[in-house]
Amino acid sequence: MKIERKMKVDATDQKILIELQSDSSQSLDEIARKVNSSKTPVWNRIRKMKEMGIVGPQVTLLDAEKLGFEACFFVLIRTSEHDAKWQVKFLDALNESPEVQEAHRLAGDVDYILKVRVKNARAYDDFYQSLIRQVKVHNVTALLSMEQIKETPKLPL
Repeated sequence: MKIERKMKVDATDQKILIELQSDSSQSLDEIARKVNSSKTPVWNRIRKMKEMGIVGPQVTLLDAEKLGFEACFFVLIRTSEHDAKWQVKFLDALNESPEVQEAHRLAGDVDYILKVRVKNARAYDDFYQSLIRQVKVHNVTALLSMEQIKETPKLPL
């Protein structure tokens, strides 16, 4: 049995995390200055938070619309299949689809919700046709986002 260790996050760790969420490309010197510490202790804290899985990979956020990905669909999926074999096939299909930015299993009437980012409606249909070839679904509803009002990867620390 795997025992998950939880790291206690103190006020300084929290300040470091806030800075990393704002701009992870900041230098250690900049972060240390902003959290009123020195470079080595900040580096050690970040390293420890990475080891514990609190801090994940550092990525660059891209502007989807400027890159031509103008359509964002929220896809609601209902399925009558709930066995492990179907779930593995479904997860494989999602992992093979770079269009799927997020996928959540839900409680309630809808089983799954996906956030799918594509260039246009034709690209969404290509994604949809590929998905239903790979896995059996009972009902799919696609909702086109007309405007993104807010998006943030930041947690409310």
